[in-house]
Amino acid sequence: MNSEALQRQQARRVLAMLDASRHSLAALQAAVELAHAHQAELVALYVEDENLLRSADFPFAREVGARTGLARPLTASAMQATLARQLRQVSRALESAATGRSIRYSLQVSRGSVVAATLAQVGPADMLVLGKAGLSAYCGGVRLGSTCRALLLQAPCMVLVYDEKAPLRPGPLRVLSQPVPPELLQLPLCNAVEPLQARSAQELERQLQRAGSGALLLHRAEFIALADEDAQLLAKIPVPVIVLPDPV
Repeated sequence: MNSEALQRQQARRVLAMLDASRHSLAALQAAVELAHAHQAELVALYVEDENLLRSADFPFAREVGARTGLARPLTASAMQATLARQLRQVSRALESAATGRSIRYSLQVSRGSVVAATLAQVGPADMLVLGKAGLSAYCGGVRLGSTCRALLLQAPCMVLVYDEKAPLRPGPLRVLSQPVPPELLQLPLCNAVEPLQARSAQELERQLQRAGSGALLLHRAEFIALADEDAQLLAKIPVPVIVLPDPV
């Protein structure tokens, strides 16, 4: 490895986007493991969603309990209190996850559009770790969240999609096409390359339904094509999914 490549590897950060949902907190654990393995800086991102705050200004605004189905008035003060509570949960989770790990870490708090604020923080050399679904996920199962989908389409860096059920265990890096960046095989969850011959989203889901380790690698064009067939495919894949941006 030449000095320029070494500098790029050492400059990489692992960024975890957090919203206090169980999937984002599980993704935080994965981000800590990745940052520790690469001796990289861990940056936790928490964005106060400006759209939610604006919606609370409408007199007819209501929030509906995900479990109870009951509607109650949504006020600006209640929304501020909710965001403050989430921020405390995120801060505690970060401290707990990083305790005992020899990593540099920080919590970056911003306000605005979640997607735009996240994109403003990441660069091409970073790895962005996301939960598959956020706080709006329905209780009956996991669906790929709209924020996750937008970042998969727009992020300038490698994106790792993770949920609480996906194992972070070493195994094959399953690919649909080459090339495979060599640094991916340095991740603690990838130890070999395994080509797949899936020609459709349904076939890919079937081939991976019993996978219990490693990860799936998709180039962004592959993700777009598969998502056109099945918008919820990534939510059904039982291992972490890595999506690479289009080459510049």
